[in-house]
Amino acid sequence: MNKPASIDEYISGFPEETQKLLSQIRAIIKAAAPDAMETISYGMPAFKTRKILVYFAAHKNHIGFYPTGSGIAAFKEELSAFNHSKGAIQFPLNQPLPVDLITRIVQYRHRENL
Repeated sequence: MNKPASIDEYISGFPEETQKLLSQIRAIIKAAAPDAMETISYGMPAFKTRKILVYFAAHKNHIGFYPTGSGIAAFKEELSAFNHSKGAIQFPLNQPLPVDLITRIVQYRHRENL
């Protein structure tokens, strides 16, 4: 896949079911941080205020969500249900997205950036 110029272009490059999840996570992030700007960074969709809040990306079996190390550390207990590392969370494609958790992580990162 070539580097997309927009989040719309990024999403359109995936199968329909994956597009639905990508669109959903995009909407969750927009609702949680309405003043954040959309961008493409490192070839991935991202939202930023003063600096990047979160990134997200589609993979073969999951949606990757990248709220930086602080976003992971603040919600470490709740993230035990998901594969995660110091800076990434994997949401399986065959499960519903955890809307409330994503919302709270984005809001946390937004407060951090302000």
